[in-house]
Amino acid sequence: MSSMYGDAHRELQDRFDSRALADTLEAVTVMPVIDEDAKAFIESRAFFFLSTVDGEGQPTVSYKGGAPGFVRVVDDTTLVFPSYDGNGMYLSMGNIAGQGRIGLLFIDFETPHRIRIHADAELVTEGELLDSYPGADLVVRATVTQSFVNCGRYIPKRAIPDATHHLPDEQGNVPLATWKRIDLLQDVLPGRDRGRAEAEDGTIDAEEYGKRVARGEI
Repeated sequence: MSSMYGDAHRELQDRFDSRALADTLEAVTVMPVIDEDAKAFIESRAFFFLSTVDGEGQPTVSYKGGAPGFVRVVDDTTLVFPSYDGNGMYLSMGNIAGQGRIGLLFIDFETPHRIRIHADAELVTEGELLDSYPGADLVVRATVTQSFVNCGRYIPKRAIPDATHHLPDEQGNVPLATWKRIDLLQDVLPGRDRGRAEAEDGTIDAEEYGKRVARGEI
């Protein structure tokens, strides 16, 4: 019996005559481990997309970025990645803490290619692993259940992107996010960010923030 397909998948496969193809692809491409090629690809990426679900089954997808190598393949069934400062909602991390099931999409826009990972995950809140990621609030440790390559033919080819200047440096210091300069948010920012806007480049209003976003000045 397939470990990937339920009744809804089978209904669609039968409707479009792809059940045999789906079973073959599962048998030859889906692995419970990360092989050496996948490891090299994953650790070369500067970003990936993370999917999680909450206790009601409501999904969310978030972008996670860092310097190449920020996702580490510890062994053939384990990978880890940091959670850096975000908007304070902790949607993905909260879902991991509550449900512990994740999907990861690693994608290459220069030479179109992608790898998908399904995993069980937990949050690491202290210790050497967290300390090894300066500037991270948390680290996610994921145990891989399924790893597989998807065809990249629909991926648009793009130039190699420049690294964002918002990544933490070796000491964990990071520039203040532009949206954290909005005047209306100053009283509700976490303690570590309060007063930074005034002390650095000053606050801005929501209209100015919108203009900067439109210009790509974030």
